[in-house]
Amino acid sequence: MEENAPAGGATARRILVVDDEPTIAESVAARLRAEGFTVDTAHDGPAAVAAVTTFDPDLVVLDVMLPGYDGLEVCRRIQAERSVPVLMLTARTDETDQLVGLGVGADDYLTKPFSLRVLTARVHALLRRVERAGAHNGTMITVVGDLRIDADQRRVWRGGTEAQLTPLEFDLLARLARRPRAVLARERLLEEVWDWADAAGTRAVDSHIKALRRKLGADLIRTVHGVGYALEAR
Repeated sequence: MEENAPAGGATARRILVVDDEPTIAESVAARLRAEGFTVDTAHDGPAAVAAVTTFDPDLVVLDVMLPGYDGLEVCRRIQAERSVPVLMLTARTDETDQLVGLGVGADDYLTKPFSLRVLTARVHALLRRVERAGAHNGTMITVVGDLRIDADQRRVWRGGTEAQLTPLEFDLLARLARRPRAVLARERLLEEVWDWADAAGTRAVDSHIKALRRKLGADLIRTVHGVGYALEAR
């Protein structure tokens, strides 16, 4: 592992980069350091889990294919300890693999090969979203039909049963719940939930919607083909 702190003793967000290919790990780490982040690297599953404990990152960039145990298992283990944003890197384009990653606690994913510019933009967007969530003060309860959302505790129940959502799943659901039955375009959701300025990641919206349906019920969110999604109350 290798850490590089910013000059001048300034406090910087800490990012753990996990990839079994040292060239890729160091290339990503170098770009993130140039953005002002403090970066550590790990190259296998056990080292990644250990680094989360010792390095205490604000965000993890995590490759799926790792020796020791894979990125999905790493994500399960670190999310069981504490909630930390995870940007997953995968060489797999199959949607099922991406949904599995989202299901174990990843917030976002990039398919290899990817541009460092896009990765950096995703990292900044995830961290901005975390900052917004942390800035919330006071209790806010939203009830839509049999759905109950506690914005202060970031907890969700449907029909009295609590669902375990990832941070990004929670933010997406909360955004839809602000205007029940209103159709929100994928592009608008990307801009307001992910902080993305373009529509390049619309499949990320679709994947997270599928994860929400799996956890809360297939009838909760309605698809408007060619447009976006709406939260249904009953």
